[in-house]
Amino acid sequence: MRESVTISLPTSLKKKLDEATKRGHVNRSDIVRDALRQYFSLQDFRSTRAKAIAEAEARGIFTDEDVFKEVS
Repeated sequence: MRESVTISLPTSLKKKLDEATKRGHVNRSDIVRDALRQYFSLQDFRSTRAKAIAEAEARGIFTDEDVFKEVS
């Protein structure tokens, strides 16, 4: 199921979006969906990374050498 969302963009960003649709032969929705997917993937990665770093530091792992020692 899809739902419509209305957003407001600065003129310069809308212009870039419209130029990208012409160059890529895609529509605005495709570009915005892809941008949102990338944004949320990056947020998930950052969250996972922060948890992993906290766990590693709690175990005394701070450097690449520490990781190597753990896995060797």
